[in-house]
Parts: sequence; C-alpha cells; structure tokens
Amino acid sequence: MIRTEILTGDAVAAVLDDLARLRIEVFRTWPYLYDGDLDYERDYLKVYQAPGAVVVAAYDGARMVGASTGAPMEHHAEDFAAAFAGRPERLDEIFYCAESVLLPDWRGHGLGHVFFDGREAQARALGRRFSAFCSVQRPPDHPLRPADYRPLDDFWRKRGYEPLSGVVAEFDWKDIDAPVSTKKPLQFWMKSL
Repeated sequence: MIRTEILTGDAVAAVLDDLARLRIEVFRTWPYLYDGDLDYERDYLKVYQAPGAVVVAAYDGARMVGASTGAPMEHHAEDFAAAFAGRPERLDEIFYCAESVLLPDWRGHGLGHVFFDGREAQARALGRRFSAFCSVQRPPDHPLRPADYRPLDDFWRKRGYEPLSGVVAEFDWKDIDAPVSTKKPLQFWMKSL
C-alpha cells in the first residue's frame, strides 16, 4: 500500500539521505543520465528545508519510492533568474515545482498527480500566481535514448502546463557516460494557479 506525506521544514531534514539516494537512482536513467554524488545531493536538498518549500514523499512501507520537491522560485534565483529575465512574471509570484522522482515499479498509479497536487496546493497556500517546472532537453538521436521512451508532455499539458517559448535555463552535471560535467538545456513549463 502506497502512502504519501507532505513534508516541510524539519521533517525534510529527517528524509534527506533517503531523498538523495532516490534522486541518484532515478536520475541515472533517461533523460537525465546523471552520475550522482551523495554529498552534492545532501547539500543541494537543504533548500527544501527553507520556509515555503515542500517535499511530497511516497512510501511503500518504510521505503521511500518516490518524491517531488518544490519551493518559491526566488530560492532558485541564481540558477533561473536569467531564463526569466524577459518575462512579465516576477520570480516571487512563481512556485518552482522542482524534481519528481519515482521508481519504475510504482509508476502508472497516479502518483504523478499526487506530486503535482501537493506542490500546487503549497503554491496556492503561499499566494503564488504561477507554478513552473523545467524539463531536460536531449537530442532525439541521443545514443542512450531508449527506443520505448515516451516524453511526459501530454501529462503536463493535461495538468494545464505549457512550455514557455525561449525560457530555457542551463544546468551542468556529469552524465553517466561522460568524464566531466557539461551544460544541459532545461525548458520551462508554466501555468496560472
């Protein structure tokens, strides 16, 4: 039986290691291909202990099998301010639905909706006008792209999100098949709340 929990503040600190390990495992696969590092993850995830941030966690028994993170966009201003520089929305009007990670055996059971519902509820509670996330962009002919890969664009559109033309951030990480970190484009999607 899957159960979900909404975690904020100190409750996030208690699950940081589980969340870090889960992110490394899921992001190792397509389209992220992330060669993760536990110390980096622990440091990065501290932002989700800040006021306004949320983690929606999914458990099978005591095991965390999925999680979704979100925070006020200004918590990520250094990373994303340039991408939004030409937009009319202010960063303090946007809630950033950061990452969602879910182990394969638990996909297809509605947890994607639970993850978005939890983060969007947090955004509304904070009085945010917009909810946004970004998706990594990989070339369609990438050699590690699985033949059966289906992008989540239709799911995101059904939830009311649309890609923002020209709003692309760059973030660097080391791919599993690369010797060094390289920049990847991240396309932003957004909806009004």
